[in-house]
Amino acid sequence: MRNALVTGASRRAGIGFAIAHRLEEAGAQVFTQGWTPHDAAQPWGADEGFAPSLEADFADPVAPARVVTAAREALGTLDVLVVNHARSGHGRLSELIAEELDAFLHENVRASLLLVKEFAAQFEGDHGRVVLLTSGAHKGPMTREVAYAVSKGALAVATATLAEELAERSITVNCVNPGPTETGWGLAELEPKPRMPFGRWGEPDDAARLVAWLCSEDGRWITGQVIDSEGGFRRSA
Repeated sequence: MRNALVTGASRRAGIGFAIAHRLEEAGAQVFTQGWTPHDAAQPWGADEGFAPSLEADFADPVAPARVVTAAREALGTLDVLVVNHARSGHGRLSELIAEELDAFLHENVRASLLLVKEFAAQFEGDHGRVVLLTSGAHKGPMTREVAYAVSKGALAVATATLAEELAERSITVNCVNPGPTETGWGLAELEPKPRMPFGRWGEPDDAARLVAWLCSEDGRWITGQVIDSEGGFRRSA
């Protein structure tokens, strides 16, 4: 493992920060992206993220190219891309408006695909890794978060196509669904049983360990997969 870019790592309590930390522990040099105005508007608020980092708003169509360029300039080369960022928010079907839906699609889908494009364009190594993060929409309904669920679910659908496209470049592409994870959304205030059979909600490091493994030499034969890391989450409980 060499040099990695991780998006959405602007909060110490978040999955992105945990991923960046795990990759660094595994020997990678890590560059991160964050957008603290988004975090500041959420229930969890903003805090200190992972450094080195670049503040970039993925609502801007040129931001993905700018972030990849900054990461490459800081690290020299770029071998690993972890697309962890997400525009988050609740909203049922009856509450959807076009502008809000566009915002989710631009930040969660468009930016993610452009990040992969820019990463692949600059890649010159003998093995690369791309890991996307999705929601659990491919596993069951998320009616309270329609725009979020659909936009993050698109990444699960895109994984096989991206993996096929980049296989001859020796770049693996996989997608991780971390399941219900306590990152400040308020899960800590809810009783995890009986929905979580191990008696707790997911922790950011649960997803981070899996992502780090996929990015390692041990994960070299895995590509085109959506991996559900949910701790046995029971949707019907």
